[in-house]
Amino acid sequence: MTDTFHPDVQTDPTTDPVDRVLSHAEARSGVRIFGAAQALQDAGTAAGSTTDGDQWDLEARHALRRVAGLSTELEDVTEVEYRQLRLENVVLVGVYAQGSLVDAENSLRELAALAETAGSTVLDGVLQRRPHPDPATYIGRGKAEELKDIVMSAGADTVIADAELAPSQRRALEDVIKVKVIDRTAVILDIFAQHAKTREGKAQVELAQLEYLLPRLRGWGESMSRQAGGQVGAGGAGMGSRGPGETKIELDRRRIRTRMAQLRKQIRDFAPARDAKRSERKRHTVPSVAIAGYTNAGKSSLLNRLTSAGVLVENALFATLDATVRRTETSDGRVFTFADTVGFVRNLPHQLVEAFRSTLEEVADADVIVHVVDAHHPDPAGQIATVRDVMADVGARDIREIIVFNKADLIDEDARLVLRGLEPDAVFVSSRTGEGIEELRAVVEAALPVPAVEVRALVPYDRGDLISAIHETGLFLEQEHESGGTRVHARVSPRLAAELERFSSAG
Repeated sequence: MTDTFHPDVQTDPTTDPVDRVLSHAEARSGVRIFGAAQALQDAGTAAGSTTDGDQWDLEARHALRRVAGLSTELEDVTEVEYRQLRLENVVLVGVYAQGSLVDAENSLRELAALAETAGSTVLDGVLQRRPHPDPATYIGRGKAEELKDIVMSAGADTVIADAELAPSQRRALEDVIKVKVIDRTAVILDIFAQHAKTREGKAQVELAQLEYLLPRLRGWGESMSRQAGGQVGAGGAGMGSRGPGETKIELDRRRIRTRMAQLRKQIRDFAPARDAKRSERKRHTVPSVAIAGYTNAGKSSLLNRLTSAGVLVENALFATLDATVRRTETSDGRVFTFADTVGFVRNLPHQLVEAFRSTLEEVADADVIVHVVDAHHPDPAGQIATVRDVMADVGARDIREIIVFNKADLIDEDARLVLRGLEPDAVFVSSRTGEGIEELRAVVEAALPVPAVEVRALVPYDRGDLISAIHETGLFLEQEHESGGTRVHARVSPRLAAELERFSSAG
């Protein structure tokens, strides 16, 4: 399997990649494209035509609306179909049957952001309304031919579908369009591969890539009939292990399954160290707060504001993959941890949910979840629903949740009222300006679990370690220095209460 290539492409984060090309495409084609609210409607429909729904659906299906370009002949394809992405100039294609046009546009805009994060330039995009995707070519043979014309005229090199394509659908589209076709899942996997930093994160991403690749192996030309016998067919084991030979694609499958087994073992081997750290925090009863949310909502920026952690902050999707855990203190000195976790996205590939389950355990094991939402996003309710679905999948549904609308400096009062109606108890913050940070600290502190056991003790001065432990994990109700030691009235964990019990009689 070839290594995935990740070009370093600088993009302007302040410019919507779709909006940037829409004006050029509209001027070039004279067609209303998906950046406008009437993306799939003709001028008469947009003006309030009385055309009924069935007729509109027929028009919509007959109109493949452009968003901007593609080309480059598909020269040759190796047996391993998850090829090097080398995303440069792409066109997006989406199909929607249910929901509003605005929802479909938002989904395609998110795909554009994903594509640019992976290192591509979005040139064009197409939306089609139809009852269901075509089982053969996703958009139908006729529309695939139209898409080929768009590709050829624009000179792009890749088509990205806003769905997870079946292997047969992707091959059929490639056969018609003559350029590489990938789907949303492949783009997300490529982004994860770029951003994984730790050994465990890299192993998780590689496993997810191989799970995606296995059913998509494809042989071209003579390679499908090549036989590998002898030492090659036997995996190099020599005499006594030779079989009748196997096709090259069978070898690929076998090698992939072997590698997947190795990766699963590696990931299992990482678990004890991670569990030991988590158990140590629990043993010392250190409360934990997980920062979760949609990708690019500003979680890492918020963690930096709250803890000065120095976490990577980047205006890119999935900039954070490996959980970052930082210790901090409440205003009264109690120690707790903040954990920054991988961002979520709608239709997150199931391979990644499974592969990153260990990372998401930081969410499932938390005492409090700070759910960060991009206040400036056009569909915050959809983002909230997506994140809650994933949290439910990892067993975090019943954990105390604090909704935080980040990027509050980018919205006006009317937008705040709408968001307040959506989540009445939410906290509005800006990681950039610092607005609302102290309010959020107070809300988080109030949500932390209070130590369960109330104790009174006279702690000798030579047991300052116990006083420090109360500061770190307990809650002082009273503290007074006397000649015989420090008299304390506090709430502590059962473990610490047992250590203080020998001094309680002196209290």
